[in-house]
Amino acid sequence: MIEILKAILFGLVEGITEWLPISSTGHMILLNEFINLNVSDEFYKLFEVVIQLGAILAVVIMYFKVICPFGFGKSKKGRKNTWNLWGKILVACIPAAIIGLLFDDWLDEHLYNSVVVSLMLIIYGLAFIIIESKGLGTGKTKELNDITYKQALGIGGFQLLSLIPGTSRSGATIIGGLILGLKRSVAAEFTFFLAIPVMAGASMLKLVKYILEVGFTFTTSELLILGVGCLIAFIVSILIIKFLINYIRKHDFKVFGWYRIALGILVLLYFILK
Repeated sequence: MIEILKAILFGLVEGITEWLPISSTGHMILLNEFINLNVSDEFYKLFEVVIQLGAILAVVIMYFKVICPFGFGKSKKGRKNTWNLWGKILVACIPAAIIGLLFDDWLDEHLYNSVVVSLMLIIYGLAFIIIESKGLGTGKTKELNDITYKQALGIGGFQLLSLIPGTSRSGATIIGGLILGLKRSVAAEFTFFLAIPVMAGASMLKLVKYILEVGFTFTTSELLILGVGCLIAFIVSILIIKFLINYIRKHDFKVFGWYRIALGILVLLYFILK
């Protein structure tokens, strides 16, 4: 029962931090420092990635009408726009997919530490504040269909930065979108859609590695922990995505920048004084 409660807490943190530009990795590191799941190291590495599938499912269900090219009374033009959107999503995935596959183990071994996470939290917190201070959140690209393939590839380049722990995938892509001229809400929604292939691919990669190293052997407890974590991440993600879209219609991203800086300093001080 205790492990289930822990899985609920991890799912809660994942659902909140995956979509807000505040780094799910940074929060997971802090949470794992104080609350450890009673599982093997190999399973935990799998759990912290695969739990994202719950968050992805929330996007798929909430935006199914937008991302599905079939049905819903879509005209020929509507279907064409949807296929174009998927083309831009896939183009944006190319940089991170190539580098992620080539350097996944190296990145985990050399950059997955508290100092890197803390610095990235602070650096990108400052980036949000500077970008918003320059008024880049009111770009000329005000609709998803107006995003160009050049902008999509540029956002994909910014997504590369999220391979460094503590950067935040949503944070990096939203910053990239703002710099490249996307309106805040458009940058956020494109980030949601970009997460579908990226996070699904990352989960599959971790699952394959786990099976190759450990085998397809899961205890009932492990499957229950994984299922509960994904379910909670799914439910919380729906609420957080709705909150974020409503929030950025009236506010900018500065508050997330200040939060990142405060958290980065807190994480750095904690591990220095530990």
